[in-house]
Amino acid sequence: MDIFNVLTLAGGLSLFLFGMNIMGQALERRAGGNLRSLLGKFTTNKAAGLLTGLGITAVIQSSSAATVMVVGFVNSGLMTLRQAINVIMGANIGTTVTAWMLSLAGIDSSNVFVSLLKPSSFAPVLALIGIIFYMFCKNSTKKDTGMIFLGFATLMFGMESMSGAVSGLGSVPEFQNLFLMFQNPVLGVLAGAVLTAIIQSSSASVGILQALAVTGRVSYGAAIPIIMGQNIGTCVTAMISSAGANKNAKRAALLHLSFNVIGTAAWITVFGLIKVILNPLFLDKSASLFGIAVAHSVFNILCTILMLPLSGGLEKLVKWLVPDAAEPEMQSELDERLLATPPIALERCHKVAADMAKTAVSALKDSMTCLQHNDSPELRTSIREKEEKTDYYEDILGTYLVKLSAKPISESDSGEAASLLKIIGDFERISDHAVNILESAEELEGKGLAFTAAAVSELQIIASAVGEILDLTLTAFLSNDPKTAFMVEPLEQVIDQLKEQLRTRHILRLQKGVCSIDVGFVWSDLLTNLERTSDHCSNIAGCVIDMMHHNMNIHESLRSIRNDSEEFQQKFRAYASKYSLI
Repeated sequence: MDIFNVLTLAGGLSLFLFGMNIMGQALERRAGGNLRSLLGKFTTNKAAGLLTGLGITAVIQSSSAATVMVVGFVNSGLMTLRQAINVIMGANIGTTVTAWMLSLAGIDSSNVFVSLLKPSSFAPVLALIGIIFYMFCKNSTKKDTGMIFLGFATLMFGMESMSGAVSGLGSVPEFQNLFLMFQNPVLGVLAGAVLTAIIQSSSASVGILQALAVTGRVSYGAAIPIIMGQNIGTCVTAMISSAGANKNAKRAALLHLSFNVIGTAAWITVFGLIKVILNPLFLDKSASLFGIAVAHSVFNILCTILMLPLSGGLEKLVKWLVPDAAEPEMQSELDERLLATPPIALERCHKVAADMAKTAVSALKDSMTCLQHNDSPELRTSIREKEEKTDYYEDILGTYLVKLSAKPISESDSGEAASLLKIIGDFERISDHAVNILESAEELEGKGLAFTAAAVSELQIIASAVGEILDLTLTAFLSNDPKTAFMVEPLEQVIDQLKEQLRTRHILRLQKGVCSIDVGFVWSDLLTNLERTSDHCSNIAGCVIDMMHHNMNIHESLRSIRNDSEEFQQKFRAYASKYSLI
């Protein structure tokens, strides 16, 4: 093997890893919605957890990345430790998909149709289709499809380059001796673990093993222990990712390591006994690409069969190894590990934004209660705490969404992230108006002022309208329901009119000397805060409608609703009648 073969091997490995990476990223963007639906199955049973882990890993082509995601889920409180066990087991099976794809390179037949299944036959066609999609299509979904094809073609070209570069090693005595040494199961496990720990991908290390198998010097007796060791090496990524996480996230990473170490120890013991006692002939046979894929899948399935009934014991083990802290830990709302899978990170943003929305709406409603009923000090404290909590949500969500937007995400996900940024700003302003209304209530109490009976009656009407628009907005956002969002704008127009009518009526009371100027200032501030609350509701509803239509022009959407819809006019008239002043 000369220097040119070494360079070819290095180049092939680089292309192989690069192709796997870009194919995984494109698959992830392409399957964003499906990843979110898979995420929703985490809370069901063991089978659902296994299938979820298998599905996500098959999509992103890396059990290491999937397990890092699980660590992030547990750290964010999105998943319990028990649920994580099942997903990690499923991820170990899902990672075998890559080996099956690579095994197609080993097809050898004179039949034209069978030969077409060989990647060297169809990879160039996929590369051609991929480059056409990527360069000439403007649609992001088609571009991602092109990247999937290009990634797969690059991966397979890298695989063939590696195979070609090492093909001459079959006659090198040192190479033969190396794999004779790996016939020792312990050394084979160590070799697989070290290689996988270095490149941090069991899929890639299995691919390298398959490339070496073309030399004909890799026996099943050497390949099987190496495959077992790869499962241990792939745990390094998750262990690193758990640094700085809470105790449950550390437990999830340790769970991954324990599962693989115990499973490997059990089956390498069985393998050693079979080898010593029975010494089956197939262990001395040269391993094929297909045979390595089979061994990889069978081993991971056997580990899962062995460990699944022991999941409760595994959970107790990692809890013993990572005991509860003396003081309770703060749970991270948004874990940066989830950014590795943007569709799921975006789903988590929606959940945190939903909590923020509920907090802001609750603060505004509480402030109206304080205004109308002069309620307890505890409620007033709660309103200010909710406003501070909403500020905190805006800060962490805004920062996280900006980081998420910098990731390679689909056009629709990018639009959702931008809309969420706008929405959280509006909810934060609603909580600010809640504090403003509370301060108006406190000013009335502190100065011994009071509204007239007519003003109190009018205030109840506009407060009821604002309460309804808050409910509509919250429902539309939480349910992502454009029909409910459509009902917000006509009510917002009614509230605008109410504000002007109430100002006019107050001026008339001032002219008659029924009301004082000091009360008038408070009245004006209240109307402004209530009306601006409805404006923010209108903005949020517009964003919900835009997200459904993948449109970023909120003002255009709102103009279209007002001007082009008879239904809008009907709703407007209905709300105007419902909240008319007597």
